[in-house]
Amino acid sequence: MVDINITKISSKGQVVIPLDMRKDLKEGDKLVVIRNKDQIILKKTKNFSKNIKEDLEFARRTNEALKRIENGEYISVDSENLEEEMRKW
Repeated sequence: MVDINITKISSKGQVVIPLDMRKDLKEGDKLVVIRNKDQIILKKTKNFSKNIKEDLEFARRTNEALKRIENGEYISVDSENLEEEMRKW
């Protein structure tokens, strides 16, 4: 399952990765920063080359989903029916 969280950029351009999103990160780990138009992807350098295709495809699909949401093309689902609705996709 995909985890989503929100953060913000400081006046110095710093971004805090939310605690629950950095479970397997430790101080000093290097991250690759990829920018694709309005998407920014952080990827651990250790696995960078292995999964770049998958990451870019995920970013593309996420961008398409955000555009549909902005255009009002979405359904509202309560937490009890979320898994059932996701299986339909």
